[in-house]
Amino acid sequence: MLPFRTILFPVDYSEPCRAMIPYVKDMRRHFPAELTLVHAYGPEALAYSKLPLADPGLPEEARAIQEQLLREFSAKEFPGEHCGAIVERGEPGTVIHEVVQRQGADLVMMPTHGRGPLRRLLLGSVTAKVLHDVSAVVWTGVHSAVTEHQPGVPYKSILCALDRGEEAETVLKAAAAFANCYRAQLTLLHVVETPPGSWEIDFTPYNREIVDAANQWLREMKGSLGLDVPHTVLDSTIPEGVRQEAIRRKADLAIVGRGQAQSTFSRIWSRLYPIVRESPCPVLSI
Repeated sequence: MLPFRTILFPVDYSEPCRAMIPYVKDMRRHFPAELTLVHAYGPEALAYSKLPLADPGLPEEARAIQEQLLREFSAKEFPGEHCGAIVERGEPGTVIHEVVQRQGADLVMMPTHGRGPLRRLLLGSVTAKVLHDVSAVVWTGVHSAVTEHQPGVPYKSILCALDRGEEAETVLKAAAAFANCYRAQLTLLHVVETPPGSWEIDFTPYNREIVDAANQWLREMKGSLGLDVPHTVLDSTIPEGVRQEAIRRKADLAIVGRGQAQSTFSRIWSRLYPIVRESPCPVLSI
């Protein structure tokens, strides 16, 4: 997975898209990768043309207009850099998926478009489709709603949330390599969701056993890979646990697994959308 060789940056000219540019530039500096900009357009782009709607040359002119807009964006935002540019007509999520397969991109960087109160209720359909369908690593970011937490680049604090699944070691190795590249502090997190207490059954002793077992598992994981980094075990829901720990650690980036888990059931994978929606920092899903 590392180092990244090709970065795909979907461009829709929105404010969240432009806010990502410093992150894209920083990623490219740390991983000398090729950068490709991709823009998907729909029938509304035909309105830019001066040709009559019945003219057979209308689709070609609309495409040329979109290509020119993307070239101008590239020249303005990435001056002096060589960037690939791809313009395709179609639904953005499908276009991104097809370009990843065709170009072999190994990292997609895109915003979620989640804002304000809707952020906890909605994940942009394009982002959701990319997270579900694309095999490449996906970087997603939103404007933080936590005023006291301002993530930035280069990354100085990285939080890796691990699930007790078959991909845990792969995710941890990738997180360690990523943190080493940035010379950032790496922190591990495992969230256990223990049953709530009731007047009939006291789950406290069992909760303690589950947390103790998780701590032992993390110690063994770190020992097997020769890692000397702090870890935390939280009794919480996974999205809230990641959010709390990211704020406490002032994390600039959260890393979670999703690659192998796309074809099997995983607690992290099943909570991935809420994690991305509620995280106060960008999320790199592997």
